[in-house]
Amino acid sequence: QVQLVESGGGLVQSGGSLRLSCAASGFTYAAIGWFRQAPGQKREGVSCISSGDASTYYADSVKGRFTISRDNARNMVDLQMNSLKSEDTAVYYCAADLNSARAYGCYAASGLYDYWGQGTQVTVSS
Repeated sequence: QVQLVESGGGLVQSGGSLRLSCAASGFTYAAIGWFRQAPGQKREGVSCISSGDASTYYADSVKGRFTISRDNARNMVDLQMNSLKSEDTAVYYCAADLNSARAYGCYAASGLYDYWGQGTQVTVSS
């Protein structure tokens, strides 16, 4: 049974940092993506990391501020978020793309992801 559980969200002041974690179980290899959705907004792909070569992708809005990493031994994927801005406020979700054909490289398109976590709220106060 595939399960994804996010943690690490919370309230932080603008300019601060948070580290989100995604605990994964029920599969061995998958690309993991982080997505976010603010009220009234479409879900946005923030970052992802592939299963085969740990290649990464970042949305332009977070490039240089967010870092994604994975620990395969612990089945964890973290998203380190620095220099947070009020516009980063959203519910953050991690998701798994189990398609082995996409083992090298990842794509932050929500339709490619098979399983989703329940989300964790990130609120950045200005």
